[in-house]
Amino acid sequence: MAKMHRLVLLKFKPGANGKFGPLAAALAALRQRLPGFLHFCGGPYSSPEGLNKSFTHGCLMTFADAAARDQYLTHPDHEKVKSEFLPFVEDVIAFDFAE
Repeated sequence: MAKMHRLVLLKFKPGANGKFGPLAAALAALRQRLPGFLHFCGGPYSSPEGLNKSFTHGCLMTFADAAARDQYLTHPDHEKVKSEFLPFVEDVIAFDFAE
């Protein structure tokens, strides 16, 4: 089975400063509760290239396999995090790939 990586790019709405820290903490806490959720990291865009197309923050999650990723996607705690933070997000890209 191949590990699954999930790359999420976020563009926050104006005035949503300070929301990424609590969002990252909530996602990191999910990693502690969901079997197969192996790794989480995230932060603000920091490259001098300027290729972010206005996306301000990114997260990378690693799952043991597609089944663990699928469990995360539909888990009630993940839905709660989404409902709490998506109102502050103008745009999001989620891109999953296998290792």
